[in-house]
Amino acid sequence: MKKCISYWSFKGGLEAAAPLAKVFREAKAKGFQAVEPALAGVGEITPATTKKECRAIAADAKAAGVELSSLATGMFWDKPLTANDAAGREEAFDIAVALIEKAAWLGLDAVLVVPGAVDVFFLPNAEQIPYDECYKRSQKALKKLAPIAAKHKVKVGVENVWNKFLLSPLEMRDFVDSIGSKYIGAYFDVGNVLLTGFPQDWIKILGKRIVRIHIKDFKTSVGTAAGFCDLLQGNVPWKETMSALKAVGYRSYVTAEMMPWDKGLIARTSKAMDKILAMAK
Repeated sequence: MKKCISYWSFKGGLEAAAPLAKVFREAKAKGFQAVEPALAGVGEITPATTKKECRAIAADAKAAGVELSSLATGMFWDKPLTANDAAGREEAFDIAVALIEKAAWLGLDAVLVVPGAVDVFFLPNAEQIPYDECYKRSQKALKKLAPIAAKHKVKVGVENVWNKFLLSPLEMRDFVDSIGSKYIGAYFDVGNVLLTGFPQDWIKILGKRIVRIHIKDFKTSVGTAAGFCDLLQGNVPWKETMSALKAVGYRSYVTAEMMPWDKGLIARTSKAMDKILAMAK
């Protein structure tokens, strides 16, 4: 498995203000093999970024000595694929197409997609979508997206997030399978399931459907977003989690998605990841 860090974990990353070349150099210096960049409405990777610009970013990563793991985006929170408004859903779909296109231009074979949301806890004015409608709209969008992903040879990883949607590993498995494409899989976030389940169960059930892995830690005694914490400081059963990944044959990137940034975050995360990844050996 490869040690990776999210662009969002760096100073200015969440605002898409961190210079990518600088992020690549810092990641390498702190012992990471790879970085997961992100598409945003502003910054160096946007829906308007050209193929030439993507090639230059990839070259910067190579020069720094790091790989690019996959392409994430937070744009689906404000513009979900499951919006009530048809025009809004179309706008979200266009973002998904751009995400896949930019990933291909960067030389990547995977993207992170938030499949929709029944509710967004951190956006007070977000729509509340009926669960069954959310399911149907998300399924429809991903079926439409699948041939585009296949064309670019980029896998779409549907992430489990705090969206009150796809709440069990069985449901996630069946949802992914219902799309009927090898280019639609699961982007499994270890820390996001602690409130309702155990990551080793999700990993066993999702198996080969797992496209990529995010890791973070979480204190279940807190029970809110304030419970997210440094790696090895929460309740993620790391030994069981890493054993499960090894058992299903996962050998790709393990990406730490640690927020918000503080001065020592990258170094602390690197040291903790060395201990976590060693559990899979």
